[in-house]
Amino acid sequence: MAIIEGLIGPIASIIDKIIPDKEARARAKLELLELQGSHELKTIETRLAAIVAEANSHDPWTSRARLSFLYVMYIIFLAALPMGILSAFKPEMASSIANGMNAYLAGLPDPLYALFGTGYLGYTAARQWGKAKGIEA
Repeated sequence: MAIIEGLIGPIASIIDKIIPDKEARARAKLELLELQGSHELKTIETRLAAIVAEANSHDPWTSRARLSFLYVMYIIFLAALPMGILSAFKPEMASSIANGMNAYLAGLPDPLYALFGTGYLGYTAARQWGKAKGIEA
């Protein structure tokens, strides 16, 4: 439950920033507080506990996986530079490469993207919670 209690405050401050209407903001905070005691919250807490355990793991494969993902993303973003140059000289080749990459990424199943997003956001939340509690540097 400590994980969720640590997240309620930041979520409430986000609500303050993104919902301009006072009544809607109050309703959103009330729903957040109601969620705190519900079964759904216990499910979320169980998932976050697993993510925190993974984040605190001293297994080198686990810690490398996080960095590897960032490196892959950097490579994808940096690949735009030579693709831009290539498109200036051989636009049809650059277009074929881009179409091939799009076809590959479109072929990946949606649940895989959802799993990745959930894991990455969960890790980020767990990491932030650990920093706020002084557990992680």
